[in-house]
Parts: sequence; structure tokens; C-alpha cells
Amino acid sequence: MRTDLQLANKPHRSGFVNIIGNPNVGKSTLMNELVGENLSIITAKSQTTRHRILGIVSGKDFQIVYSDTPGIIKPKYRLQSSMMKFVNAAIGDADVIVYVTDVVEKLDKNIEYIERLNNIEIPIILVINKIDLANQQILNDLVEQWQKLLPKALIYPASALKKFNLDNIFSKILELIPEGAAYYAKDELTDKNLRFFASEIIREKILLCYQKEIPYCVEVDIENFIEKKNMYSIDAVIYVARESQKGIIIGQGGKSLKRTGTAARKDMEKFFDKKVFLKLFVKVDPDWRDSEQQLKRFGYIQD
Repeated sequence: MRTDLQLANKPHRSGFVNIIGNPNVGKSTLMNELVGENLSIITAKSQTTRHRILGIVSGKDFQIVYSDTPGIIKPKYRLQSSMMKFVNAAIGDADVIVYVTDVVEKLDKNIEYIERLNNIEIPIILVINKIDLANQQILNDLVEQWQKLLPKALIYPASALKKFNLDNIFSKILELIPEGAAYYAKDELTDKNLRFFASEIIREKILLCYQKEIPYCVEVDIENFIEKKNMYSIDAVIYVARESQKGIIIGQGGKSLKRTGTAARKDMEKFFDKKVFLKLFVKVDPDWRDSEQQLKRFGYIQD
């Protein structure tokens, strides 16, 4: 049993734990569970995560700075190229990399990233997610195959949705991060501001409410975010690529836009713990996904 003196002399650990992987493997679900807050939006659609989002977990003698990243894709637009820069940066500045796969994706998907991981010195935890969807034999085969593909990785079968094996993953992360002082104040939860989360909540509702290509052609810009005594007043613009998409977003008599706004407002009020007055507008910009000016405005390109 450790004495109080031993506990007092325990070194402080602090590190960046960056989560990468292909789309739809459960990276955002995993980070939200490890952080204990819904910082990253989650849907069944690919490319849900577009930004790099930090989630900070602090204890008396540790601080873990998790980083959720976009799913690995082959870029078609400048937007997607910027998203992959977030992934590449996450590989370069991590103290620990958590590579997330699942029980259904092909092991050789975006194999060049596996090869990169084999050539770096950073500790790697490989999480085989969604094991509740597979039997033991499938899981055993996957573990064996991944041990050959990424022999340096520590492999953890898990289910982020069912919260299975997450305690063991957390314990290993805590063991692997280096000794050092905290990077952020102990009461900070993330590096993003409320405007960012307002835009992400609206985009999440668009991903959930609309089908086909619509969610992938949409970006949300918060034009006004005003804090009043008992509420937030928010004006948001939904950008789309074509006039026909604007009509779909608005819907007949504005019903679709109203439904999206109502759902977003309710989630914002839970997240902000404050009343929200939300106004949504829709604008057409055919080139926003390739426009340097717009991508800077939306936070995908840094000056």
C-alpha cells in the first residue's frame, strides 16, 4: 500500500494523445468517451469530423490532451487537403498515437499511413473498435493480422459505444505519456470556443436530417454570437455549393430549415446550459470548398 508521501512524490505526467484512422471507425465516439464530454459530433456518415478537436482530461498528477482528427481520405477538394493536413500534423506532434480501426474495414485501406506509423518512434496503441459486431474467431484473426501489419503497436480490442475496455486503454495511455507539467489550465476542457461548437452542432443536424450529397456540400459560419443576460443570440449562415441545394436545405415553406434549427437549438441549450435564440440563413457559394479565403474563414487554413 502506498503512503501519503509516495503519492505526494508521484511525478506529474502530461502528453498529447492523437487519435487517427479511416472514416467511420469510431474515432469521435472513442474520444468523447475518453474525455467524458460530447466534443466531437457523431453520425453514421463519413467525413463527419472536419477539424482537429482537442479534449483535455486533467487529474491531480496528470493531463492528457486528446486530439480527434478527420478520417483519412484521398482529397478531391482543397477542403479535404486541409483536413488531411490536420491528420499529418497529428502524427508529427503526438506523444502517443491511438490508431483506430474496426472489425469490418479492410486492413489495407490507406495502407501508406500504416507504413508511416511503422517508421516512427512514437508509442502506438491500436484500437480494434466495434468488437460487439464480431465473434471471437473474427477478432482473433484481426489481432493476428494487425500484429503482422503494425508489430510495434499495442493492440486493444474495444467497443467505444458499449464502453468496453476503455479503462484499460486509459491506463495504458497514462503509463505512456511522458513526465512533465500541464499544458493547459486544469479546468480547461478543449481549445475550441463556443462559436465553434455552435457551428458543429448545426452541421451535425444537417448530417442527420439530409441525405445524399447535401451534408458534404455544407459549411456553417457563425456570423453573430452575442451573450445576453439569460441567453445566447446566434446568427448562423449555412453555405451550400448549388442553388438546388439551398432549396433542399430550406424545404417547402421553410419546414426543413426550421426542423434543423429547432434540433440544433435544443442541443445548444443542453451543451451551453443556457437559453439560445438561433436564426439560420442559407447562402450559395459554388467554390467554398476550394476557396483559400473561405477555408481560412472557416478555420481550415491557418495564417
